[in-house]
Amino acid sequence: MKRNTLTLALATTALVATSAFAQDATLTIESWRNDDLKLWQTEIIPAFEAKHPGIKVNFSPSAPAEYNAVLNSKLDAGSAGDLITCRPFDASLALYDAGHLADLSDLDAMSNFSDVAKSAWQTDDGAATFCVPMASVIHGFIYNKEAFEEIGVEVPTTEAEFFAVLDAFKEDGSYIPMAMGTNDQWEAATMGYNNVGPNYWKGEEGRLALIAGEQKLTDPQWVAPYATLARWSEYLGAGYEAQTYPDSQNIFTLGRAAIYPAGSWEISGFNAQADFEMGAFKPPVQNAGDTCYISDHTDIGIGMNAATDNPEAARTFLTWVASPEFAEIFGNALPGFFPLSSTPVELTDPLAKEIVGWRGECESTIRSTYQILSRGTPNLENETWGASVAAIKGTSTPEELGQELQDGLASWYEPQQ
Repeated sequence: MKRNTLTLALATTALVATSAFAQDATLTIESWRNDDLKLWQTEIIPAFEAKHPGIKVNFSPSAPAEYNAVLNSKLDAGSAGDLITCRPFDASLALYDAGHLADLSDLDAMSNFSDVAKSAWQTDDGAATFCVPMASVIHGFIYNKEAFEEIGVEVPTTEAEFFAVLDAFKEDGSYIPMAMGTNDQWEAATMGYNNVGPNYWKGEEGRLALIAGEQKLTDPQWVAPYATLARWSEYLGAGYEAQTYPDSQNIFTLGRAAIYPAGSWEISGFNAQADFEMGAFKPPVQNAGDTCYISDHTDIGIGMNAATDNPEAARTFLTWVASPEFAEIFGNALPGFFPLSSTPVELTDPLAKEIVGWRGECESTIRSTYQILSRGTPNLENETWGASVAAIKGTSTPEELGQELQDGLASWYEPQQ
């Protein structure tokens, strides 16, 4: 009897030990968000590890501009981390199609997200979802409240009011009216064209019509935003052509510029660097009373490396990322990255609350070039960077730019032929 009891006890101990060992794992996260490293290390990862002591997590970011190349190199070499931070739409879809991202459709926690939230990380037919949605970013304009009060101008709601405000700052001369350069190109498209453009092409209505081939880039609603950008050049300050993205951030946070064409991801950095009160306003509409549209862009998700040695631990982490607990931590640790889970999150940062409030006032859309339309050569997203810069510099007319982009898209995209 004693012998049987001892045998049972040993077997039970072995089973428990085996179970505990099976749960012990170290997960590595690949990401381009190197500016978030401290927040992951001090807030996000400790919250997860406190509830899952058998799983350790390392956050291992690359420089944003190098992320795609570094990640692809690691994946090809079999040295990539267990968890892959996902850019939206085609970049991540290409990783899934190449067999690098696992299908997560059977993850129960996916029910925490709407179809719209999941669409950025699904196959075109929606049959497979390969990344857990984390957050979106919203575009608009951040402004120096003290500068506005000093010059005596009000927050603009229409384009006429917007340019009147810029004129007031230009005439006064105390501030550069608007901080943005064209050296790095992408910001001219992201914070320029795809910021103001949705009010012209009516957000999702125009974007989906372009994908369907029912609208063309030569149509007035797609050309007109370039004409608007052409007017920006006289307000960007001397030397804007050589001004980099970090230069623009510094010019604004040092109090030298009144307005910053923005993505909401700037909030954390601006809060830390600016010593003045900031506000935000939506992209101005053409006429008072028009429906407003905002770029509420699905920006970041996280998926599982299909070749991970720790699939169970990875799925445990992804299930937690899909939880309300993560959404609240992430949304408040990184104000301006707005959680995509269906559970409402109470944000504490006033600027983030102001911007996310636009969802209740305007129609939401995503950047026009990100889904489907940049899969071929020439790549429409990259071509839009150059076109937006050319519009601001005045080196091509808006009509010429529309025609050039349309010709490039039609050269490979059948619905536009």
